[in-house]
Amino acid sequence: MNDAKAQTIRLADYRPPAFLVDDVHLTFRLHPKHTTVTSRIHFRPNPEVTERRFELHGECLSLKSARIDGRDSKPHFAGGILTADVPDAPFIWEAEVEIDPSSNTALEGLYISNGIYCTQCEAEGFRRITFYPDRPDVMARFTVRIESDDLVTRSNGEPVPDSPVLPVLLSNGNPVASGPGWAEWHDPWPKPSYLFALVAGDLVAHTGTYRTSEGRDVTLNIWVRPGDEDRCAYALDALKRSMDWDERVYGRAYDLDVFNLVAVDDFNAGAMENKGLNIFNSKYVLASPETATDRDYESIEGIVAHEYFHNWTGNRITCRDWFQLCLKEGLTVFRDQQFSGDMRSHAVKRIDDVLMLRARQFREDAGPLAHPVRPAEFQEINNFYTATVYEKGAEVIRMLKTLVGNDAYSKALDLYFDRHDGEAATIEDWLKVFEDTTGRDLTQFKRWYTQAGTPRVSVTDTFNHGTYTLDFEQHTRHTPGQFEKSPQVIPIAVGLIGPNGDEVVPTTVLELTDERQSFSFDGLGSRPIPSLLRNFSAPVILERQTSKEERLHLLAHDTDPFNRWEAGRQLGKEELVSRIANGSAPSMAWLDSLNRLANDESLDPAFRALALSLPSEDDMAQTLHDNGVTPDPGTIHDAREGMLADIGKALRPTLTSLYDNMDVPGTYTPDATSAGRRSLRLKALNLLVCADEAQMELAVDLFATTDNMTESLGALSILLGKGEGEKQAATFYEKWRNDSNVLDKWFAIQIANATPEKAVARAEALTRHPDFHWKTPNRFRAVIGALAGNAAGFHDPSGAGYRLVADWLIRLDPVNPQTAARMATTFETWTRYDGDRQGKVRDVLNAIRSTRGLSPDMNEMVSRMLDAQPCESRRENQ
Repeated sequence: MNDAKAQTIRLADYRPPAFLVDDVHLTFRLHPKHTTVTSRIHFRPNPEVTERRFELHGECLSLKSARIDGRDSKPHFAGGILTADVPDAPFIWEAEVEIDPSSNTALEGLYISNGIYCTQCEAEGFRRITFYPDRPDVMARFTVRIESDDLVTRSNGEPVPDSPVLPVLLSNGNPVASGPGWAEWHDPWPKPSYLFALVAGDLVAHTGTYRTSEGRDVTLNIWVRPGDEDRCAYALDALKRSMDWDERVYGRAYDLDVFNLVAVDDFNAGAMENKGLNIFNSKYVLASPETATDRDYESIEGIVAHEYFHNWTGNRITCRDWFQLCLKEGLTVFRDQQFSGDMRSHAVKRIDDVLMLRARQFREDAGPLAHPVRPAEFQEINNFYTATVYEKGAEVIRMLKTLVGNDAYSKALDLYFDRHDGEAATIEDWLKVFEDTTGRDLTQFKRWYTQAGTPRVSVTDTFNHGTYTLDFEQHTRHTPGQFEKSPQVIPIAVGLIGPNGDEVVPTTVLELTDERQSFSFDGLGSRPIPSLLRNFSAPVILERQTSKEERLHLLAHDTDPFNRWEAGRQLGKEELVSRIANGSAPSMAWLDSLNRLANDESLDPAFRALALSLPSEDDMAQTLHDNGVTPDPGTIHDAREGMLADIGKALRPTLTSLYDNMDVPGTYTPDATSAGRRSLRLKALNLLVCADEAQMELAVDLFATTDNMTESLGALSILLGKGEGEKQAATFYEKWRNDSNVLDKWFAIQIANATPEKAVARAEALTRHPDFHWKTPNRFRAVIGALAGNAAGFHDPSGAGYRLVADWLIRLDPVNPQTAARMATTFETWTRYDGDRQGKVRDVLNAIRSTRGLSPDMNEMVSRMLDAQPCESRRENQ
């Protein structure tokens, strides 16, 4: 029986808050099981609301007392809402509640992570701390006092005077005062409750300073557990570069005297942008050459920047309600993408971003969990922290910038910051600054926020008497709850390449606004080859019949790096489709083009590594499904492995040279150039091993001799992918068994690289490992998430992968429903597979939904997936 009951929240039902808050005073008396929180809140009636009802949110709170203007109050509490009779004038609400941080395994509100008190309040965690109007459009100044009575004790049990167990007590804003066992903080900037933060524990700081463009000296602290302070330098450097970049590019300077960043092990997400006190999953802070890969360093740089950029796009200007989540997240993701491109390679960054968009967001758009960038309704807001909100939201910002131009974008952003600083804004507010700045009507563009699904743009072309014409047609398939789709504004960046490889028309942005539309280019001497959707100028699927010769021409001559890579990717897809269908060997023309590209020293090594990569197994499954073919994960896996072997054999001399020459001598550094060389070297090694297992000795030697985690983990991955490497895996474990972040890699790599027939058994065995701490989100994702990512293993015809994942989701749901519900999305593509697999997935989803006491989070996700039609009945929509 399913006990979950959830109310559907709709954007159309939004009403302003009945009461506003000016100031909040909180006092915490910390105790693992009996923390008391005393609140003193200054309310005033909202003059825009005529019929006012006083309502505060609360969950898992024990109310000890309540007062209104100093007089005792007996409020009513039911269904998570506290109500009381209050004056129709400004008043002071006071309350004392008790909470139990030690039992808070959901990691929302105040909880304890390995002895450290920590909070996570986005989206609705503050209601687990005290009674409050827990909604983002209520903004107030916070003053916080933190008290801890615990003192360090001697061996005889006597306390050591002035030696608190929790020597570090942090909250938002600037420090006001402190003493043994207490500290006070004041945040002068009004903020919603979801940005509140508190951290207390035995921590040490890696400290630096930064002087802003306005002359403010800011103390920067990276707080970690004792012993980890030597792994914070890169995070601190990334923070300084982020602050400098935001001043130079967006004109935004930091506005407090201190910026604190804390690393904790138990965290549901990557990080949280709380005002002046960012809390991070430790995997996105701690880094050293021995423990972190190049990708880890890149992630730390990007996530530190993302959370810092939220100081203005999310904190100083927040979202009016949770339907506007994409307002802060889409814009901030776009800003961190710009930053990472400036720090590294714009071409490589763009390819990486699009790969993730297609793998996560296009997949979301194509399945039962499709929703608009700004959803119209939800039951559990935590379920809408999705790729659509974040990554597609960023693509919408990118398109807007492309349409209006760089100068107009900068002017619009300045107006946005000036007009809405200190406010809770909406998508309408955001678009209005662009309309006021440029004079454009963005009514049609707004459909990107309201329509779900990935638009498909089909293209045909003609050439007649020097005039080249492109004919476009756009359409978007049905998505759950949306059957009628209107044409959208789609910026299509186009360049034309001549038969000799010269660019006859440079990049031009065409605006596709109608269902069907044509554009012509005159005065051409011969028929060009179009380079369409340059730099992936819109998140659409481009459909155009092209020849292999045309793609080879673009791969060799296109001046747009993204489209040059895209031509190679499409060729790789075509070769794989042919191999899956009839076992075809790769064409020599394609192999020759790969060889020339691999040898082209004018290209970034990181770009060459991406160009030598085949489309993923999941990508191929969606490609076959889109073409009306039911994908078989095992067949796709075998075809892909065979293709990698063929590439390795054909390019062996080049790959051997690359492996030798791409070695990076000297001390390890995580800079983009060195990382690119290591990426290409490992790519070459993998292809060599795929072609000839005798080459595994190279991987064995690399694992034994390397001094950095990138090559150590890369070599181990290659060995495990060939069914070898058990000895090396054991060595890796013994070396890193006491480092939780590295141990997560050890768990994940064994499952992600297991052969399909061994993946489920390997995952099941690792769930019995004594270090499988399944209540820790990182460790759970390292095992269950890795199995879900091993496509052929997860989709084993027996259904064993489905059952194992479902059983663990059922187990985790009552402990941490947020992490469990997000992990459930691994089933979202179930309708693309054969009837037998569909039946097995339907069985496990029904088993999850029928679980007694299922959380609203999980119930919503599973119900949405079960409501999807099998692929056969959806064919008419495609």
